[in-house]
Amino acid sequence: MNAAPNKESKTESHSAAKRSAALGSMLAAAVMTALKLAAGIFSGSLGVLSEAAHSGIDLAGTTLTFFSIRIADRPADANHPYGHGKFENISAFGEVVLMAVSCLWIILEAMNRIIHHSVELHHSIWPILVLLASIAVDYWRARRLRIVAKLTHSPALAADAFHFASDIWSTIAVLLGLGASYIGARFQISTLKYADPLAAIVVSMMILRLTVLLSRETLGVLTDQIPAETRAAILREVSRLPEVIAIEQARVRRSGATYFADLTIALPRSFTFERTNTLVEETRLAVQRVIPDADVVIHTIPRESRTESIFDRVRAVAARNNVSVHELSVQSYRVDARQELRVEQHLELNERMTLRVAHDFVSRLEAEILRDTPEVDAILTHIESEPATIESQLNTEAGFKRIEEALQHTAKEFPQIVDVHEILIGRTDEHIHLSCHCSLPDDLPMAQVHHIITALEDRLKLECPEVYRVMIHPEPQSDNLR
Repeated sequence: MNAAPNKESKTESHSAAKRSAALGSMLAAAVMTALKLAAGIFSGSLGVLSEAAHSGIDLAGTTLTFFSIRIADRPADANHPYGHGKFENISAFGEVVLMAVSCLWIILEAMNRIIHHSVELHHSIWPILVLLASIAVDYWRARRLRIVAKLTHSPALAADAFHFASDIWSTIAVLLGLGASYIGARFQISTLKYADPLAAIVVSMMILRLTVLLSRETLGVLTDQIPAETRAAILREVSRLPEVIAIEQARVRRSGATYFADLTIALPRSFTFERTNTLVEETRLAVQRVIPDADVVIHTIPRESRTESIFDRVRAVAARNNVSVHELSVQSYRVDARQELRVEQHLELNERMTLRVAHDFVSRLEAEILRDTPEVDAILTHIESEPATIESQLNTEAGFKRIEEALQHTAKEFPQIVDVHEILIGRTDEHIHLSCHCSLPDDLPMAQVHHIITALEDRLKLECPEVYRVMIHPEPQSDNLR
């Protein structure tokens, strides 16, 4: 009963956690970008400037993440029936583009410095302190974002966490470059003057590597790509349900942190709506064992099962034609030295239907049954009328007492019948109808129960031919002892 409110509360809690983490990361990126830019301009170090550019990308990326999370957390609407989750993936793609552009600029500038030796470094302790502070901040950001991303399944925060963890190594590369440049200037080692631009190139290559990894994941989500093992795990889990005949189709897509699964399963065509609904729910739970909280849609199609009998197939054809059959039986006859099977069935049709229309309908139905049951040689159908109007009972007949006495007397001829009660007799137009309850031993097989009830109906009609219809409801003897 409280599932929906709890889920809504959980979603709101996750949204607040994501917004808080993204906002903190954005503010940290703004501070570090300003500090690195100032240190880079002061020192003239391309490595530090590349780190400033990197932090600027971080700031743009975290800003995109912050606003995309706010949009992605909006509920589904008429224009976005799958929700707004992909805005997170779009922001990650925007971050990838910014990273690629910055890499090209840094590499070109580094090559220019190596070739033309155009910039002299100003060595100071401040760039070192700024870079050490950057490492501490990146460690804090990556750790916090990773925890929130794992809790909320946010692809944007997960990408940011991975990004900031990689930033630590690129910052270390810049520190090494600065240190090597300082040693080269102090001890007049000319080859070490290339350490700073080389460190900038190393940083750019690390950014490019990260860009490739992020672009693969982002484009994969935007193009509805999922890991093949995820789909295989879903198929494996659903296939374990014994009553699922086949999985006709299985599609999975991702939008932000939410997965959507669309499956088409084949179930035995003899299943009722209630049983089919139960299997649909079991299938949904099987999918969610692989992808928790996935939005799952299950389609079902009826299929002939491997264990279907002739009776099941005949009933399936009748159900397909929206009619019901009863007193269905299959007899084996010996005809010209060979065994033949014949189906006998009672079929109820609308009482307003003419004989010609009813006969043509039954002929088509029988032909369809023969196609579905090739082992059957012949079909005999008893056509009955299904009432289409509500009949009014007239309870004024004086002969009703005689009919009730005849029923009680006839019932005593069957030793298995304990008693007959709740007898109702009425007239509708020119027809007399009788209904009653009949108590029988609890352990009596249903085949014998049916035989006794049918025999009682037949004998009563012989005794009282004016009775048009008899309906007898059998019930266990123990029910009357309560």
